Amino acid sequence: MFKKISLLAAGLLVSVAAWAAPTVEMTTNLGKITLELFPDKAPKTVEMFLYNAKHGFYEATIFHRVIDGFMIQGGGFNSSMEEKKTRTPALPNEANNGLTNDRGTVAMARTQDPHSARVQFFINLKDNTFLNHRSPADGRTWGYAVFGKVVQGMDVVDKIAKVPTGNFGYYENVPTTPVVIQDVKVISEK
Repeated sequence: MFKKISLLAAGLLVSVAAWAAPTVEMTTNLGKITLELFPDKAPKTVEMFLYNAKHGFYEATIFHRVIDGFMIQGGGFNSSMEEKKTRTPALPNEANNGLTNDRGTVAMARTQDPHSARVQFFINLKDNTFLNHRSPADGRTWGYAVFGKVVQGMDVVDKIAKVPTGNFGYYENVPTTPVVIQDVKVISEK
């Protein structure tokens, strides 16, 4: 009887592992953040994020925009505030996927053009419902595509949110001491 239960439990664990979402570990100079990604809801966004992670794009980028009580944004600039040359095309905006910009979710940053996201992302520090998809009419109502969530390290995210910020050229809310993304490592792809 015990052997049957053990085999059943092992089978369930294998099944759960097979259905687990892709997971990445982001190492920063303030600690580690683990993200679970949602390829079923944002397939193109997750594909490009994983591609950039696997090819080391995010290494030595920074969280360049930090607004406590709103979000932390990173993935596109180095610690000298020079924009890193992207390797991937602009993404079709997948904000109409039913996911919402709630605390701890990860979404793609973009310009006024709803389909301009490439590599920059942000982590929501609170429920930011005004960033959710409402209509494909224009950039203001299209929304921002959520493609994952923080599953470990929200304390690190909150620590980043509290760093002192200032202006750097025409950029605002830039940490006065760089918050460096040292590495984004794919832990599991399923």
